[in-house]
Amino acid sequence: MKKLLLAVILLTTSMAVAVADTVSIKKFVVKENPFAQNEVAIVATDSLEQIQENVNGKFAFTINGFQYELNFQNGTGFYRQKLQKSTFMYVKHRNESGSYSVLYYIFKRGEKLSPWKISWMWLVVIPLAIVFIGYLFKRLIIIAAIVLIIFIYFNHSNGLSIPTFFESIFDGIKHSLIG
Repeated sequence: MKKLLLAVILLTTSMAVAVADTVSIKKFVVKENPFAQNEVAIVATDSLEQIQENVNGKFAFTINGFQYELNFQNGTGFYRQKLQKSTFMYVKHRNESGSYSVLYYIFKRGEKLSPWKISWMWLVVIPLAIVFIGYLFKRLIIIAAIVLIIFIYFNHSNGLSIPTFFESIFDGIKHSLIG
């Protein structure tokens, strides 16, 4: 009887160890790929932006509207598309607990890439400030309209389409209201 009880205990503990906790990516940052020029890496982080080295395997990401499956090793997945010029990069990851998305402006200077995280608030504040200044000073309304057109053209020519612009704002609002 003792042997049977011992066997049951060993079997249940071995099954508990064998059932691994699924690792999911809840937050991430985009960084320059240290191993390749003109490429970026997506790094899985926690809320304090410390790398999660336990993230390994294939994870689905949507980058600028295209679906990619990135292979993560020790918390880092490499986006293998070469960047020829400065561009916006809208990165979204969806898992069983929800989705997380971030808008980055990848500034290219020579062979160096500098990712800048763009807050959704700036996407709202800048156009509203331009319109407000134009409304406040009626003489500047033409200049404000020209600056607003330049702002829209800059965003569009660097890969930030109007739907992505609004999706980034709505995702930012949703995540700031939720938590």
